[in-house]
Amino acid sequence: MERMEELKLKQREFVRERGWEQFHSPKNIAMALSVEVSEIVELFQWSTEDESKALNDDGLAAIRDEIGDVLNYLVLLADSLDIDPVGVAIKKIEKNRVKYPIGPKQINISNKKL
Repeated sequence: MERMEELKLKQREFVRERGWEQFHSPKNIAMALSVEVSEIVELFQWSTEDESKALNDDGLAAIRDEIGDVLNYLVLLADSLDIDPVGVAIKKIEKNRVKYPIGPKQINISNKKL
């Protein structure tokens, strides 16, 4: 079974076991997702760019937990609206390729080798 499908099924089971379906409207899930993203922002608040790239073990553990929360809510939201999150993410990258074409100023060292 694909990992995203496994996650979706585990979430459904978790919610069903607790009788939380009544609370999981797309609006409520989106609001909870926003809170969890804000918790990631809070962990980086007042950090310098360098500090944000060199987290200690406790900082990484906290970020992992919050990323888990964000992903769980995002997948719950997508599931509640019958949206394939991986499929729409790939489509969005393609839309962004058209919207933001590579221009002379965006070429970096790795692109110059092409």
